[in-house]
Formats: sequence, structure tokens, C-alpha cells
Amino acid sequence: MNGKGIVWTGRGISILVSLVFMMSSLMKFRGGAEVTQGMAHLGLPESLVIPLAILEMSCVVLYLVPAASVLGAILLTGYIGGAICAHVRVGDQFFLQIAIGVLIWLGLYLREVRLRPLIPLRAR
Repeated sequence: MNGKGIVWTGRGISILVSLVFMMSSLMKFRGGAEVTQGMAHLGLPESLVIPLAILEMSCVVLYLVPAASVLGAILLTGYIGGAICAHVRVGDQFFLQIAIGVLIWLGLYLREVRLRPLIPLRAR
């Protein structure tokens, strides 16, 4: 795959990951029984729904803006880390959250050429 193909693959992965977070954020903004039940299951107060939605959406926006994408990835990693902790605490599966965390950085690594010297992959 050539350089442009790698960058476009990274953009595609980043967009898919961003859509997952945006859908989660929009569900929190919308509210409803599922959101209330999910928050109760995780032991989080319902008063955190809107602040979490705002935080999640803000992190996604930063992740999608090229000049702030590394900061966005760091913040999304922290957000997903908190989600993993919440799920571990109640005994839920957390593989999906780990996979999303990996995809956050894979998408950024592939679309942001400046990261490659910082995290070099071994060449043959």
C-alpha cells in the first residue's frame, strides 16, 4: 500500500472510531431508559450523563481536527480508560473498550505522518 493509501486507511479508521464515540455521546444527550439503566449498572450518578456527553463529544472534535489530533487521542484514551475501569469494577467484559483504544491510536498513527518517527515500525 502506498503512502496515500495508508493515510486514507488511517482516516477511515479514525472516522469509524469517531462515529462510535459520537453515537455514544448523542445517546447520552438524548437520554432515555437505556442510558439511565447503563449509568445505574455502572454505579454512576445520572447527573453525570450530560457532562460525560459533552466531554466525549469535545474529545472527538479534537481528535478529528488535524492540529489537535494527538491531544484528542490522548483525551479519548483517558476517556476509554475510565470506561474500562467502570466495566472492570462491575465485572463486565471490557475487550471492546480495549479494541477501541487500540483503533484510536492506529487510526491516528496511519493518518499522521509526523508520528511515524516517534513510533517506528521495524522494516525488513
